[in-house]
Amino acid sequence: MSTAIIGMPLSRVDGRKKVTGSATYAAEFDQPGQAYAAIARSTIAAGRIVSIDLSEAEQASGVVAILTHQNAPKLPYRAHKGDPDPVVGERLHVLQSNEVNHQGQPVALVVADRLEQALHAASLVRVVYASATASTDATQAQPVSPGNSTTHPSETRRGDADAGLAAAEVKVDQTYVIPRQYHNPLETHATVAAWDGDKLTLWDKTQWLHNVADEIASVFDISSEDVRVISPFVGGAFGAALRTWPHVTLAALAARVVGRPVKLMLSRREMYYGVGYRPYTVQRFALGASRDGRLTAILHDGWQETSTYEEFRESLPHATKFLYSCSNVYTRHRLAPLNVHTPTYMRAPGEASGIFAMESAMDELAFALGIDPVELRLRNEPTRDEAQDRPFSSRSMQECYRLAAERFGWSQRNPQPRSMRDGHKLIGWGVASATYPVHLQAASALVRLLPDGTAEVVSAASDMGPGTWTTMTQIAAETLRLPVGKVRFNLGDTKLPRASVHGGSMTTASVGSAVQGACQKARASILANASTNDIAEAIRRLEHPYETLFHFTPGDAKKRFSMHAFGAVFAEVAVDPDLCEARVNRIVGSYGLGRIVNPKTTRSQVIGGMVGGIGMALMEHSPMDRRNGRAVNANLAEYAIPVHADNPPEMEAIFIDEHDPHVNPLGVKGVGEIAIVGVAPAIANAIFHATGKRIRELPITPDKLL
Repeated sequence: MSTAIIGMPLSRVDGRKKVTGSATYAAEFDQPGQAYAAIARSTIAAGRIVSIDLSEAEQASGVVAILTHQNAPKLPYRAHKGDPDPVVGERLHVLQSNEVNHQGQPVALVVADRLEQALHAASLVRVVYASATASTDATQAQPVSPGNSTTHPSETRRGDADAGLAAAEVKVDQTYVIPRQYHNPLETHATVAAWDGDKLTLWDKTQWLHNVADEIASVFDISSEDVRVISPFVGGAFGAALRTWPHVTLAALAARVVGRPVKLMLSRREMYYGVGYRPYTVQRFALGASRDGRLTAILHDGWQETSTYEEFRESLPHATKFLYSCSNVYTRHRLAPLNVHTPTYMRAPGEASGIFAMESAMDELAFALGIDPVELRLRNEPTRDEAQDRPFSSRSMQECYRLAAERFGWSQRNPQPRSMRDGHKLIGWGVASATYPVHLQAASALVRLLPDGTAEVVSAASDMGPGTWTTMTQIAAETLRLPVGKVRFNLGDTKLPRASVHGGSMTTASVGSAVQGACQKARASILANASTNDIAEAIRRLEHPYETLFHFTPGDAKKRFSMHAFGAVFAEVAVDPDLCEARVNRIVGSYGLGRIVNPKTTRSQVIGGMVGGIGMALMEHSPMDRRNGRAVNANLAEYAIPVHADNPPEMEAIFIDEHDPHVNPLGVKGVGEIAIVGVAPAIANAIFHATGKRIRELPITPDKLL
């Protein structure tokens, strides 16, 4: 029997449950005697509540209770800082005071017997406010230096970037703008909360189960062991479900007050006020180079919006420090506090935004120099991470460019803008680099071998769509030397061993390493006491189930190597010169991702990232009402995202055969985040090539091409 299960294009083991509707999501865990909650939200951006009139709402049919800051129990809110939480600032203390920090802040919670009753009663809550002067216009914001951070200092210097820029023979110095963007996953957020004495169960949409338990325990000042979180399936998230948002606290609070289970679901509109988003970002990017295309200076000065009560920071200039070889590099990252709710991580946070500016500027520099954009990048390829002065654990960027350029047919490109046509339409080809760091966290897994010859492997991981159910099954099956059909993997419950956060492209690396370690330990133990080398036969001889727990802890490789995934993205666009409408004809991406556990689900991840990049480049933005910070298009009718008709017929992902023994025991680098990186600038660069117009503010809509 072949044991090469890792690397097989296995179909999703949870696929049948999803397509038949038997996969259960957070809002579907109905409980006996369940009530429903609805949130009344602030209509101002800053100020205080003067009075709340509940008389009409309390008389509405089915109302069980209405909570406001005037009658809600005071919650301890002990300190808690999970990885997704901003280091500086304090999370919103919901229904604990009359202070209003942002548009859409919860000001009352209605609990009723039925959902429709709760929603109706919430609409009858009457609030009088004393408005304060609010700062809601990001275009007029005044950025300031953030609080101290050891991991991401606000300023970095290598050499003298100002001098390098001044002495450069060719310069590019431009500003690039990315608007606020929202995750908009298929499944909106929902929580079902039920108390049993002092113990709480939460069925919640989350990307990190134990973090929810830790956060809610800190809010209510109870033990994390007394909070059970269940979340076996997540209908997309892209970072929106990393934090534990106020609605989870409200569901738990309501359930405690009314003494029965409570379900709280956010509407699509509430997703624009109740959870985070990719922040509005402005970046100055300056490049200096010699006539032969060698970089002499890089200046990256960016800022982003955040709330007044927390400092959310992306890793905006992180890739700038090492992606290209340059002796003189300066980066600065600032924040603009506004009366808005706190932004959060959105697919490839920081990298997707920062690399849009970097790769747009590199394209502008290539045009100014008269050098092919691919050649310019390859001329500045570093041999080591010059920011950390460390070798890369592996770096396949040159191979990525070679393979993708060949597949795309880049050598046939006419470099002159507006020179390529398909009938009436202008054709443009663009390219951009992609990168994302390799992250790793501690994780645990348990394997249970059963006398019927099967194995159960469990860890409290999440799966928002990348295929965790499947990849963990493959890792376990290959490590145990069992057929896939003999292995069952389970996740999504804090009663299982603690897992890493399901974000940052680290799930397979972290949880997968724990699964691999547990299976290696179990296999070695069973075979050591068996009279056969056949693991299946040894398991069948067991008189009782055998189980073993394994705790994976990252080593010190990150102190010795710079560890990143890399890629090259090529895009073709067609622009109608009369309608100024740009459409993407095809995208080819080539990636060095280390070991590929499942090429089928990995390709799916990359294609999804490409679609997200199309949305970022051409469609997605949310204008703010400058009077009150209201998102004016908080729905899927007006917040445009790509549908199938918008996507190109050709989206191709190429994976480099890359062996990296340093990143983690499995040798994987992760794909979820890097899949979107580089797509937007490749499209923007293609649009310039097609039209001769350089658009530096996303999205590139027809009005900007007129």
